[in-house]
Amino acid sequence: MKKENRLRDERLQIMLSPEELVVVDDFRFKNRMPSRASAVRELMRRGLSTEGFAIAEPGRKSVEFGVTDGSAGNGQEQASEQGAG
Repeated sequence: MKKENRLRDERLQIMLSPEELVVVDDFRFKNRMPSRASAVRELMRRGLSTEGFAIAEPGRKSVEFGVTDGSAGNGQEQASEQGAG
């Protein structure tokens, strides 16, 4: 695997529930990732490369998008309801 030098000068801060953090950490350790940040980047890469995700409707609040509770963050359900999945 080719090592890439990437300048990461932008910080993204997110708040997670204890349950969501367990899911991220479990993914990290299962996949032998070196840090939480690398695990989150990999999860984002995978999520953005999938098809069938739903675009958030205007006015939605951040709290409505969870990781572990099957809420609006799970675009697979919404996409299938819209006939895209």
